[in-house]
Amino acid sequence: MSGEMDKPLISRCLVDSDGSLAEVPSKAPKVGILGSGDFARSLATRLIGSGFSVVVGSRNPKRTAGLFPSSAQVTLREEAVSSPEVIFLAVFREHYSSLCDLSDQLAGKILVDVSNPTEQEHLQHRESNAEYLASLFPTCTVVKAFNVISAWTLQAGPRDGNRQVPICSDQPEAKRTISEMVHAMGFMPVDMGSLASAREVEAMPLRLLPSWKVPTLLALGLFVCFYAYNFVRDVLHPYVQKGKNKFYKLPVSVVNTTLPCVAYVLLSLVYLPGVLAAALQLRRGTKYRRFPDWLDHWLQHRKQIGLLSFYCAALHAVYSFCLPLLRSSRYELVNLAVEQVANKSHLWVEEEVWRMEIYVSLGVLALGTLSLLAVTSLPSIANSLNWREFSFVQSTLGFVALVLTTLHTLTYGWTRAFEENRYKFYLPPTFTLTLLVPCVIILAKGLFLLPCFSRRLAKIRRGWEKDGAIKFVLPTDHILVEKTSHV
Repeated sequence: MSGEMDKPLISRCLVDSDGSLAEVPSKAPKVGILGSGDFARSLATRLIGSGFSVVVGSRNPKRTAGLFPSSAQVTLREEAVSSPEVIFLAVFREHYSSLCDLSDQLAGKILVDVSNPTEQEHLQHRESNAEYLASLFPTCTVVKAFNVISAWTLQAGPRDGNRQVPICSDQPEAKRTISEMVHAMGFMPVDMGSLASAREVEAMPLRLLPSWKVPTLLALGLFVCFYAYNFVRDVLHPYVQKGKNKFYKLPVSVVNTTLPCVAYVLLSLVYLPGVLAAALQLRRGTKYRRFPDWLDHWLQHRKQIGLLSFYCAALHAVYSFCLPLLRSSRYELVNLAVEQVANKSHLWVEEEVWRMEIYVSLGVLALGTLSLLAVTSLPSIANSLNWREFSFVQSTLGFVALVLTTLHTLTYGWTRAFEENRYKFYLPPTFTLTLLVPCVIILAKGLFLLPCFSRRLAKIRRGWEKDGAIKFVLPTDHILVEKTSHV
């Protein structure tokens, strides 16, 4: 193990040859690290690979020396803090008080707090770890940094992890010093302000996909509702009415019937808030009044809702391809063939053949368009598009995807909505329920294209107000009108 640690993962040669790593300052300061855990070892490896001189302070240097690179000096804590001007504290909050004996030696130095509280500790303490550290060492300058960077990212490099390093401190000069070190290590410093922002910085690693919570709960709620509805129609109704056991449909068939419903409704919920926002702007006659909080949050979650819609649609496609592989489908096919031979009947129905051909074709087109929307939502792709291109893909092509999905659903339904035997327990077919919101959106979009609405909405979005003193004249050129930004 010591032989592997003798070879820093980030070599000096790599620093010189890789343009993604900033050039190390000519006079790199000696850096101290208090702590000998996983993060301290990764931090030492990264600092040495970036050209810094590292001295590590440990309570038992003989036992921990073999865990660090050979070029790192591992010694007692008292000796480690004597010469470096920048000292990283890679210890937990409860061990801060054990460093009080070093307060005289730490006076005037920069202490970089890299610790993270647990969720319970974050709720229990009103002050951040960095603020608590500053209260224990008032003669030192405390900087909060590197707490969002994992030990793996420090060793593997910023290409395989997050590049941003939030930094906050009450001393601008200390922030500048740490920012230069962050650059030299290949990361990107982000100034978060004074040390009072440390509580917010420490809360970052505690968040678990915060923007996905509401959309995920929405998707799960829709899935449970549609699954229960399809269970009643496709499984419970045949069992109650005819005594047929259809419970084998629960794992695949009912799920495959539920997924497109969830995907379709989620996709419509992506474009419904835009319609509501446009209607609200037309009613108010201005764009300068804030939307209600619920609508504002809804608009902010459209990306996550759209990606969940694509996920459900992709699962629906995979489940549909697997349906012919099911043993139940093979039995039904064999029984149908036997009945056809026995009755000498011809099962070719021209209308059904055309319906299925169009249904599958529209489904493939809709899924392809949703795939394009999902790909362009990735930051690496979105950053390569200008605003007009991004708006065209997400708005115009997104609406095309909604129309294709609606046609796909209508083709699936065909005339089934008017057949009496389709209403099981007097419940309408599932696809008729999913058509309500999308049809309203398509109708509203069509109304907004009328000149009486489109011209007024374009004027509002260009700054015109109904009760304002500024008189605004919309350009007569219809091309300029089309280039107006859309919600």
